[in-house]
Amino acid sequence: MKRRLFERVEEQAPQLLELADYICDHPEVGLSEYKACMAITSRLQKNGFSVELGVGGLPTAFRAQWKIGEGGPRIGLLCEYDALEGIGHGCGHHLQAPAIMGAAIALKDCLEVQTPCTLVVYGTPAEETAGGKVMMLEEGCFQDIDVALMMHASSTGTGVDRHTMALTTLSVEYQGKSAHAAIRPEEGRSALDALLLAFHGIECLREHVPDEVRIHYAITDGGMPANAVPAHAAAQIIARSYSRPQLEQVVARIEKILEGAALMTETSYTAKRGRDLHNSIPVSALHTLLMDNAALAGAPKLAPPREKAGSTDFGNLCYLMPGACIRVSSDGDHPAPGHSREAAAQGKSQESHDAVLYGAKILAATAYDLISRPETMTVVQRDFLYAKGGAALAEGNQ
Repeated sequence: MKRRLFERVEEQAPQLLELADYICDHPEVGLSEYKACMAITSRLQKNGFSVELGVGGLPTAFRAQWKIGEGGPRIGLLCEYDALEGIGHGCGHHLQAPAIMGAAIALKDCLEVQTPCTLVVYGTPAEETAGGKVMMLEEGCFQDIDVALMMHASSTGTGVDRHTMALTTLSVEYQGKSAHAAIRPEEGRSALDALLLAFHGIECLREHVPDEVRIHYAITDGGMPANAVPAHAAAQIIARSYSRPQLEQVVARIEKILEGAALMTETSYTAKRGRDLHNSIPVSALHTLLMDNAALAGAPKLAPPREKAGSTDFGNLCYLMPGACIRVSSDGDHPAPGHSREAAAQGKSQESHDAVLYGAKILAATAYDLISRPETMTVVQRDFLYAKGGAALAEGNQ
């Protein structure tokens, strides 16, 4: 059966690569991916999938479904298609929908009637900006799938992330009182001083957090000219950890630092929290399936699980259900850094085209394993619950 699936993916190659190049040539930033969304959904409809547009209240999100029989596993295949502003497709998101589509159509065309299942393709916009999957979760999406699978381009070989990082963003503003910096400085209350004190407090905090915690910050408003006491200053602060409960403890300490800086400078402040990204729960059985099928498909540069990863809205989904993303090698001998113009320039390379087909084959074969062998899905779900319960237990003993 897997050979049939692989052959069906290859038969689709011209259409899949045409779609990848179209999305690459028409980059659209988050929540504005109208051309990509229509190009993807029209092709799914032509291949027998029912399509619903605007799911989760997002105009460029969609849900497509194909069902055979009654019952059976509900396989979620997710794709992103947003570009980076000013760069284009420097993260390879133009490759995801073609790979997902190739897998979904191959499964639809090859599965026998005695293998009941539901294939659900979700188009998830704005991964790079607004966190589309988080917004869709808030609106009740993804409750109709048992497992979530994705594909992503990779410059470090074909493999999986062992886990991803939880992330919290704080936007902080200090409000003080302006004054002449030389004549009557005592009347001023420097918002910039408050911000700098907050940054110093965060630097001192770094010594007292677990090694895996990351904290970044940047000034978004630095105040007035140097000869004036600035009445306003603002910054964005990002904190990350591989554990959401652990991260909450760090964020609570950062919030105390922000308050302390206001007290020391007699300023007022506001701190607004953005949408949280959760750490993914690693499902070893699902990772093994993906890597076994990557080897079977002949994917290039097979690599061990990546120990260090960033943050993604896919983590929020993988915090609630079994999920995993296969990262398929898409670079040649001279890999370009992600989120760069150099990476965007390689978006239509032979290696990128190959990644689409390898990704489709890996996902189709993995979905088939889950559909055809109920015990495999049981093991995956058990692995997920164990990993999440074990993580919670470990966090409670810290």
